Amino acid sequence: MVRFFGKASGKVDDKGRLVLPAIFRDAMVRGGSEGMTLVLKKNIQQPCLDLFPAEEWDRRSGLILDKIDTELSTEDALFWTKYNDGVFTIVPDTKLGRLNIPSELLESAGITKEVVFGGVGYKLQIWDADTYKANLLSDQDFKDAASKLSARK
Repeated sequence: MVRFFGKASGKVDDKGRLVLPAIFRDAMVRGGSEGMTLVLKKNIQQPCLDLFPAEEWDRRSGLILDKIDTELSTEDALFWTKYNDGVFTIVPDTKLGRLNIPSELLESAGITKEVVFGGVGYKLQIWDADTYKANLLSDQDFKDAASKLSARK
């Protein structure tokens, strides 16, 4: 199982390609998933892209599908269609670990040149570098969120 932690920067080339940073390529090797298929989509909650190992994408999307009824509920069917809109499968090239990112996804996340890869465990987030900085919680907001989460017990 692949787990992504840490942060790294990168650049989009003129062809819309990104090199997957070594820290995350190494995580894929350790997880037994070198050369694996990845699933890329726009994040629902934040202005970034999500990059999942295909196995994790299947698991997580299956959990969502188990909670909805796309055959009998129009609302659920419309949600599922939108959820899967703009989902792409990609395989990093084996030589450099380059990812070919569809231009529509780059545009949807405002990614032009400089990016930040952020490992959040089960997936990688790919951010425009300036957008990433602007969307980070302040230390105090982070502490407040942690307190709210601990109160949910």
